[in-house]
Amino acid sequence: MLRTELSAQRIARPVPLRESVFEAILELIITGSLRPGQHLVENELADLLGVSRQPVREALQLLSGEGWVDLRPGQGAFVHLPTPEEADQLLAVRGLLETESARLAALNATPEGVARLREICARGLAAHSSGDVDGTVAANAELHAQVTEMSGNKVLADMAAQVSRKVRWYYTPVARQRGEKSWEEHQALIDAIEAGDADRAAEVMRHHTEQTRRSYLEQRANEEPPVPAPAPRRRRARSSG
Repeated sequence: MLRTELSAQRIARPVPLRESVFEAILELIITGSLRPGQHLVENELADLLGVSRQPVREALQLLSGEGWVDLRPGQGAFVHLPTPEEADQLLAVRGLLETESARLAALNATPEGVARLREICARGLAAHSSGDVDGTVAANAELHAQVTEMSGNKVLADMAAQVSRKVRWYYTPVARQRGEKSWEEHQALIDAIEAGDADRAAEVMRHHTEQTRRSYLEQRANEEPPVPAPAPRRRRARSSG
């Protein structure tokens, strides 16, 4: 009996350093501080984060396993540059998930939930107006997460959460381009959810996510590809003579 009571009082273990470094590097990638195709130098990252090289190396391995970083033999680690096909597929799936989220949110809307959406929308519009890209992107992600939560479907919410970070990554470069129009679409979405109009909410969300997908793909088509890293030089073998 005593053992059972004591086991419930166990103190949570601290998060391993490699996981903290993982989260820190991932945030730098998502916000664009580390650009797609950029070479990731362990020493530089270790100095930046105030840690040794070992947790950085372990974090890069984890990031590679989740598709955020490419490890190239003989060259090192590079921020992954998603192909247009990768981005298109993920953003298309995001559109399907969030369209259904919006439909269900309209059917399950509460005054508290709608008020929360309007507060986030006002904050995001203010961030956009002041040129705060990070604040705009954060508010956009928060608003979409709130819609998904209001759907009342936990499985759908879990699936949407799995793609949310990469959606945020893809949205950051086009946040200025989408501009105020994106927040007008958010306001129309909230109006439909508040009215309990499931079909209208789904249509607004479908159009909204499609516009973001198109904006991202158009920007990728117009930008210059990153310069590839030079191939490592082979060391000449020393002669024995």
